[in-house]
Amino acid sequence: MSEAGNLGPKNPETEKAGAYRVLARKYRPSNFSELIGQEPMVRTLTNAFATGRIAQAWMLTGVRGVGKTTTARILARALNYKTATVDQPSVDLSIPGEHCQAIMEGRHVDVIEMDAASHTGIDDIRDIIDRVRYAPVSARYKVYIIDEVHMLSTQAFNGLLKTLEEPPPHVKFIFATTEIRKVPITVLSRCQRFDLRRIDAGALVAHLSSIAAKEGISVDDEALAMIARAAEGSARDSLSILDQAIAHGSGAVSAEAVRAMLGLADRARIIDLFEHVMKGDVAAALAEFRAQYDTGADPAAVLTDLAEFNHLVTRLRFVPAAADDASLSEDERRRGAEFASALSVRVLARTWQMLLKGIPEVQSSNRPVSAGEMVLIRLAHAADLPTLDEALKSLEGAATVPNGAPRANGAPAGNGGGASAVAQARMPSSTGGAQTMRLVEAQPTPAAFVPAPEPVVETPAVPVKSLADIAALADANRDIAFKVLLKRCVRLVRVEPGRFDVSLTDDAPKTLLNDLTAKLRAWTGRNWLVSLSKEQGGQTLAEMETTKRETAFSDARSDPTVAAILARFPGAKIIDVRIPDVPEVEETEAEVPVEPAADDDET
Repeated sequence: MSEAGNLGPKNPETEKAGAYRVLARKYRPSNFSELIGQEPMVRTLTNAFATGRIAQAWMLTGVRGVGKTTTARILARALNYKTATVDQPSVDLSIPGEHCQAIMEGRHVDVIEMDAASHTGIDDIRDIIDRVRYAPVSARYKVYIIDEVHMLSTQAFNGLLKTLEEPPPHVKFIFATTEIRKVPITVLSRCQRFDLRRIDAGALVAHLSSIAAKEGISVDDEALAMIARAAEGSARDSLSILDQAIAHGSGAVSAEAVRAMLGLADRARIIDLFEHVMKGDVAAALAEFRAQYDTGADPAAVLTDLAEFNHLVTRLRFVPAAADDASLSEDERRRGAEFASALSVRVLARTWQMLLKGIPEVQSSNRPVSAGEMVLIRLAHAADLPTLDEALKSLEGAATVPNGAPRANGAPAGNGGGASAVAQARMPSSTGGAQTMRLVEAQPTPAAFVPAPEPVVETPAVPVKSLADIAALADANRDIAFKVLLKRCVRLVRVEPGRFDVSLTDDAPKTLLNDLTAKLRAWTGRNWLVSLSKEQGGQTLAEMETTKRETAFSDARSDPTVAAILARFPGAKIIDVRIPDVPEVEETEAEVPVEPAADDDET
């Protein structure tokens, strides 16, 4: 058989006679039509080859296993394509050419592959620079494929620049990297860049299914979906997992075998766990979690799957067409849509945030099961809690009696503390409705049992209507450090009775908002609501003082007397402007006569 006839995957029957080849190598794409998920790149290359606009260097970037090295070899094959009827670069590689087999197997003399991870120095690049002057031995182009190019040293990159910018006409460069940000911009600007995308889960499922059919392997659809999800868009990883699953299942691949092999939880049981958590049923959630752990599921993997399902439900709420994803099971489609219509976005968003924080805790814990159970307890407990804004609204509602009259110190207006106090607060529930919380004090509390309030420092003489009023309170309470932070970091957005809306500067301490609330309560003897606003707000007190000072300097320069003095004494500068308050004149000082100054020429 000729060299060209050996190109592509071998027949499974003939493969059994020789050494076993893993699926990732056996079914490695050999032309552009076999590449999956990279249609934009193939379209660009097709147009470039058709018009003769072939670049001198390419940069292929993407995550591991999406086909960077394979694409580089196919591109080298296309550049050197030659058959009995075709002798020019071509992307139509349906008929194997005379150089194709050797290039795809990485043994062609004119296609040099170099791993930059083990050849990082300037000496390796000098070797390339010295050899590019010589014409190819048998092919049309001498092609240099440098994998993981981001690992080259700075000197190596600098040494490559000139050759890369003006290579000989018979030389082409193809670079591949997983860390495109580590490649100098001077190198990127000299290359045509292709970003190889993660392969869609549906495309991976179809690809794996076709390979399983060629191999004569029976595979469950659910098993294929699990493998595609675990591969995270990598064709090589998906084939490696499928290879392992075939060996694990002795020739047949079932969902249970893949789940046990990867330490995954049953997707249907993950949905059951999600339902228990959303209902706030802690006992059922812990029982289900422990049952999944007993069957071999990793605690962190269970929570990760729970987060993925939470994301799916949130996505289905806004994009119902997401249910058409081929990697989803029927339970995920049906029950996910039901949860999406029943759960509010605030519950789903809060669950997502808590899981993001809880998963690393489980992964780093020396007792992952206990850590996982604590995360589930937090989730179930918080499933029906209101958000901060809702809690604040409910507190404001609790501070008002049914007829709308505000209460003083917790007692309804006009009852003198003798009647029972009743407060109602509407609390939204996770199902979208609302539940009423009633706080009823059936009997009046005897005065002897009322705890005495903590003493506070009140400053009634200073009305709190601005930042300047708060600064005055800080002065009165001798809290200079807080006053400095207030003046430098706080901008006023709006002020209402009992409420301040402020914004903070970038260098403000994280505790400043809480400190401001606490100090206002301590200094005024009443509760204040201090909230952080997204609006810019006005100037800080420090900025106001700076503006006022600059205005005073400007006014001083405009004063005729000062201007005359500055003109009379060259080099003189205004270093300060002070406008002191008029002091109170004591009677003894008022009786002192002031003699007018004598007129003379030296005045």
